[in-house]
Amino acid sequence: MNIAVDRDKCCGAGQCALLAPEVFDQGEDDGIVILLDPSPAERFHAAVREAVDVCPASAITVDLRP
Repeated sequence: MNIAVDRDKCCGAGQCALLAPEVFDQGEDDGIVILLDPSPAERFHAAVREAVDVCPASAITVDLRP
């Protein structure tokens, strides 16, 4: 799993950081997503997929190819 975020699209809702704090964080000043791990371990994949699904700005993309 390879993850990319579009910081320009991010609205700072923070659902990604709540669902997968090992993979996503938010900037302290603006709340915009910070990608901590673009290729997380398999144990985080379900949380990442949920974060993608709930992101109101569709700012997270996932490539499932290894």
